[in-house]
Amino acid sequence: MSLVGADGVARCSWGNSTPDYAEYHDTEWGVPLHGRDALYERLCLEAFQAGLSWITILRKRESFRAAFAGFVVEEVAGFGEDDVLRLMGDAGIVRNRMKIDAAVGNARVILGLEESLDELLWGFAPVKHRRPRGMADVPAITDESAAMAKRLKKLGFRFLGPTTCYALMQATGMVDDHVRGCFRAFLV
Repeated sequence: MSLVGADGVARCSWGNSTPDYAEYHDTEWGVPLHGRDALYERLCLEAFQAGLSWITILRKRESFRAAFAGFVVEEVAGFGEDDVLRLMGDAGIVRNRMKIDAAVGNARVILGLEESLDELLWGFAPVKHRRPRGMADVPAITDESAAMAKRLKKLGFRFLGPTTCYALMQATGMVDDHVRGCFRAFLV
């Protein structure tokens, strides 16, 4: 069941925990997102979030955008070792060499795709999705997210497992996990 925040708005419970979360919940999470660079940004941010709290990534998002050339795929695909070293020294982002290498490598994979990133990712969106009653009903992994992760791995993507793929699906509106009673559940 969603909670009513201090501002009187009924949200998914996590959306009331900080003002940053409330803003993200109210304006972005679950809104259908399309476009190669926009989806690439979300792929990267979800991968950087692995093992960390989403609030950490959310609060560093502008620094990530600056560090990764606005997540323009061609720009990041052209990053070399000097860029990776620059990123490793950037306190404004998560400085994890494996995640940075994955972000650069994933941009290169995107450039080589035979289909658009939009078509690839949205092809895993379920036809039917049941709105969760409460946060306990929200899955971490689904058959679709497992299939997405398997396909992405086969294509050469890194740092994108089934849980990360499901978080991506939620964030980009491929699934709508706003719980019953949340004001966003009535808008979609």
